[in-house]
Amino acid sequence: MQRVQKAKFPYEWNIKDGYNFVPYHGSTVFSTFACGGGSTMGYKMAGYNVLGCEEIDYKMMDVYLINHYPKYFYLEDIRTFKEKNDLPQELYNLDILDGSPPCSNFSIAGNREKDWGKEKKFREGQVKQVLDTLFFDFIDLTKKLQPKIVIAENVEGILFGNAIKYTQKIIKGFEEAGYHTEYWLLDSSKMGLPQRRKRVFFISIRKDIAEKIPGRKQTLISKMPYLNLYFDEKEISFEKATKKYWELPRKKLSEKMNNYYSLCKEGNSFSSVHEKGSFFNCIKINRNRPAPTLPAKMDCIYHPYIPGEINIKEAECCFSWPHDYKNNSKYIMGMSVPPIMVANIAYRIYEQWLKLVK
Repeated sequence: MQRVQKAKFPYEWNIKDGYNFVPYHGSTVFSTFACGGGSTMGYKMAGYNVLGCEEIDYKMMDVYLINHYPKYFYLEDIRTFKEKNDLPQELYNLDILDGSPPCSNFSIAGNREKDWGKEKKFREGQVKQVLDTLFFDFIDLTKKLQPKIVIAENVEGILFGNAIKYTQKIIKGFEEAGYHTEYWLLDSSKMGLPQRRKRVFFISIRKDIAEKIPGRKQTLISKMPYLNLYFDEKEISFEKATKKYWELPRKKLSEKMNNYYSLCKEGNSFSSVHEKGSFFNCIKINRNRPAPTLPAKMDCIYHPYIPGEINIKEAECCFSWPHDYKNNSKYIMGMSVPPIMVANIAYRIYEQWLKLVK
């Protein structure tokens, strides 16, 4: 197996200390569906220049602006953004186009097929959208901007059951746009994050750029130049990552929930002790393992031995989120991509691809 230089990105850090984790190279990125800026921070950690973002939720955009000061920002639907004819020239010369199209319709914990094709409001104040078609609007934008590389993140459920048909359509869409595409199912706990969060990353490279990468063996699946995205970092336990914050305030449990909490063993769901098997999503963290996947609503994820929800500082460690992020919330983190997941991927892409075609 090919070896690549390891870049150890921290799960605990502060923006005020700067993004000095690897040498700055300035490869350009534009982020769509930017949310709270998790992927933006990941690219900055990996030495990139994030030019700006697109986001439909004005509340998320407000938080993004006060933390990232983007050169270009667009508060609008991806469906109207992709039709703009006055975009700056820099966006037509991107190294990476990034995006995390809303993925709740593919989540294993969601309604899946029952919601496919239906218009939904993802957040208060947004227009109605058919969430499972937004990925194809993102591909339309790819076709228009023609970046060297595209990175798109989604939930692991997009690979299972009937959803695999969407995956096949996605790959075909990128192929028609002029890109070789493959996907990786990655586990954040193998990438230096004290959280077990599995996410699918679709990575596409423009065909003419792929041909310029010297000495790269093509894969059998898509003729994409080989990309080493194998990660096997030692797991970081919840206790190791967060113990110094255990005495900070946290939201307490109701008397009813406290009863289930006392009966539930660490690492288990409350359904294991509920008389009807309910409260499946309520989980008591195992202190000796990474935290489980933390959802946007973290009011169902509980501390290993202090009855109550995890507090904001514990959540920041589990997401590799900076402690000095302005106007932060557990919801913002739960909706975003953990920065060091993107940092690890983006660093490998620069080292193995972009650096060779500069």
